[in-house]
Amino acid sequence: MVVATKASNVLRDMTIEDLQRAVELSAEQSWPHRTEDWELFYELGEGIVAESEGKVVGSIMVWRYGGNFASIGMVIVTPEKQREGIGRQLMEAMLARLEGWNVTLNATADGIPLYAKLGFEPFATVHQHQGLAPTMPLAELRPGERVRPMGGTDDMLPAMYSQALGMDRDFFLRRIARDSQSVVLSRDHEPVGFALLRRFGRGRVIAPIVAPDLGGAQALVTHWLGAKAGRFCRIDALVGTGLSEWLEDIGLPCVGKVTTMVRGKPPRGSGAAKIFAVASQAFG
Repeated sequence: MVVATKASNVLRDMTIEDLQRAVELSAEQSWPHRTEDWELFYELGEGIVAESEGKVVGSIMVWRYGGNFASIGMVIVTPEKQREGIGRQLMEAMLARLEGWNVTLNATADGIPLYAKLGFEPFATVHQHQGLAPTMPLAELRPGERVRPMGGTDDMLPAMYSQALGMDRDFFLRRIARDSQSVVLSRDHEPVGFALLRRFGRGRVIAPIVAPDLGGAQALVTHWLGAKAGRFCRIDALVGTGLSEWLEDIGLPCVGKVTTMVRGKPPRGSGAAKIFAVASQAFG
């Protein structure tokens, strides 16, 4: 796809050769994404870039889940081009590919007005917590409760994640688990939640976090923060679960927030497990 737009800008499909420039674009926004993070985005999704005079000046990516949900992320325009409408052009081009899909994204305060004009509505908030992991006491586990490494018999976890989120994330979770350390929360020997830890940006991200209740989420987070005490960690916590307030209390501060928006039908989780922290602000 190549589309000429106003001001001599050209939109075209993202290729693997664009990833180094994509890293530079995110660095211009003071975003922490490494080359490896962009490579994962590209492997799991598809993108469009905007070119001006042969140089990539903007990007957008989308990831599709099942046959009816998709998430948009990494919408970036280089600072000197931000008043030329390139962000809107990228959004309109991507949304044209997603006709009939329910589309979510995480918006900064600056992006909300544009996304609202394109038909997106807010339905959740995510708090970004990050910093050096505090020293943690041993998790207070209830009788019959255990936090253990993920094993070969835990094949039900992708389905648990998809059900909790309200969209098909089976393939997605299996892929990111390959590059992650994973622990499972079990109660009376039955898996009821899990949390992954993987390299991202300046350190490690604990994500996603899935648990039946706040106590279970705290046990999972306590495990990983305790294991990484003194190292840089990040958690993108869903507001309304109680996790964000607890993270503040233990010394992992909130440094920013985004608004989760949807065009179409919002995903509705079900089942005993709930989402306490999202996989990333890009993926949702």
